[in-house]
Amino acid sequence: MCTNINNLLSDFVIKLRLQRYAPSSIKTYKNALSKFLIAFQQYDLEQITVQQIQNFMHNLQVKHHISSIYQKQILASITKFYLLYYNRKLNLSAFYPKRNSKPLPKYLSVLEVKRLLKQCTNLKHTCILKILYGCGLRVSEVIALKIADIDSSAMRVMVRAAKGKKDRVLPLPQTLLQNLRQYYLAYRPKDYLFEGQYGGKYTAKSIQNFIKKYARGANLQKSVTPHMLRHSYATHQLENGINIRYVQELLGHNSIKTTELYTHVTKISKNNITSPLDQL
Repeated sequence: MCTNINNLLSDFVIKLRLQRYAPSSIKTYKNALSKFLIAFQQYDLEQITVQQIQNFMHNLQVKHHISSIYQKQILASITKFYLLYYNRKLNLSAFYPKRNSKPLPKYLSVLEVKRLLKQCTNLKHTCILKILYGCGLRVSEVIALKIADIDSSAMRVMVRAAKGKKDRVLPLPQTLLQNLRQYYLAYRPKDYLFEGQYGGKYTAKSIQNFIKKYARGANLQKSVTPHMLRHSYATHQLENGINIRYVQELLGHNSIKTTELYTHVTKISKNNITSPLDQL
């Protein structure tokens, strides 16, 4: 990648930071925009036409078979870039995928969660696994937690400036509190609840890696991710009869439609639904 593109991307990142975008969003915007800048590095960017962008996107779709999600990310990054640098509002809505597939959330059964936890002998990892599943947090929310966000007297967890810049309060499981107290005495974190070996935030990649390791050890026939534990939390809460509006609030969903995806899972998993094959 040429120096000019690197400099432009670095400046783009600074602008997004000033606008208080989340680090994960900044990374996504930067990676997506780099694809566009590399393709048009010999052109005057200010003079690029919508027709040229259409041809560029069509080429990515036909020759590189990009996913609909990546297509949206690239278009969003281009739109943001032109607004920030040229005060030009591009209308690229015609190039967005129209068919949104909404697969059912992948989750673990209660037994599978138990098997996963049983594989874990590391105290810090145990606390992270339990807070992912026990509170239904996103991995980005877990690594952003600070010591002060755990209120043991009120038995609650404060999730600050989560997705959509919203705060929310969650109940703190009693068993998790016991683990957290042991963990604090053993690790003595200074600022963030879960810190890396040399201080600062623990990384999402580390969490992904140890979850995969424990999943293999538990012989789970699924590709287990941190977000799957959040899906499991939501599914099990609904199966236990918790009102969907309350689950929406606990998960921090803006729309009830997002939470309703889990109702399809719970309907299928209900024990009282039998196959006609079993009635032959």
